[in-house]
Amino acid sequence: MYLLRFVVSAVFTLSGFSVWSSAEPDQEPRLATRSRRPDPRSQQPANLRAEVKLVLVPVSVTDAVDRPIIGLPKESFRVLEDGVEQTITSFAREEAPLSVGLLFDSSGSMKSRMDGSITALRNLFQTTIPGDEFFLVQFADQARLLGGFTPDPDEIERRLGFIEPKGWTALLDAVAMGTHQMKAAKNRRRVLVVLSDGNDNNSRFTETEIKNMVIEGDVRVYAVGLSYRPRLLRQLADETGGKVLVAQNMAELPDVVQRLSAEIRTEYLLGYTSSNAPNDGKYHKVKIEVLQPPGAQPLHATWRHGYYAPGE
Repeated sequence: MYLLRFVVSAVFTLSGFSVWSSAEPDQEPRLATRSRRPDPRSQQPANLRAEVKLVLVPVSVTDAVDRPIIGLPKESFRVLEDGVEQTITSFAREEAPLSVGLLFDSSGSMKSRMDGSITALRNLFQTTIPGDEFFLVQFADQARLLGGFTPDPDEIERRLGFIEPKGWTALLDAVAMGTHQMKAAKNRRRVLVVLSDGNDNNSRFTETEIKNMVIEGDVRVYAVGLSYRPRLLRQLADETGGKVLVAQNMAELPDVVQRLSAEIRTEYLLGYTSSNAPNDGKYHKVKIEVLQPPGAQPLHATWRHGYYAPGE
């Protein structure tokens, strides 16, 4: 389970192990392989135990007009956990495949916006790379999963073509379904993209339940609001390191989706070994600061704001 992509409580024994080990500085951590289990008759007592908690924080950086900023060095970033500065031990610019869940509002109020929304979403699929995968959740009176993960964005477009707008807006239920479906993702980078023109008015889940769900899940929430500012989605995006963009009218939508797609694809991965106990079961707040020279344009960073460490 990934929370900020962290790995905890790795128990080393003489019979082999499987943990995320720290990489050299400026290198992405790698997964150690599990060695063959030796003959128990020759096995020595397992008396060596090491606790490791490597926290990996995806960070997106944009300028004042939401253009992604690339090329920043490690020295431009500062990481604090629970107010205590941490030493960045690994640093990389991520270009890895994505697992994307598209949550598409098909309520009655979307009737005049359907064709334009589907056309604009093609911008999201134009930057795919090998290994990307997608699923689609339609939500109106209820949330429905229209097929599981597929590597083919054309398949998602075909599924969108069969949607008929009607009914109310079960937005929270759609986020819950998307978060659950993301458990089947193959990629580490997992993103929910919500496109909606209104607030929730027909869900079984509560706001508190959804907030806890996305905090505990390994997803980043991004959203496009059509002619409105989605309060709840903005809270979910802020907490998970995503973002909400608003298209004031349908003419703005293609550009908004294109900017959102560029940001999803551009992020840094900061790694540090937490100074807190690995298995304390507590929620730990994470803060990222981007340092910039005096007089430079203001930069804005988004990141996941915290994680729950497992208990003993």
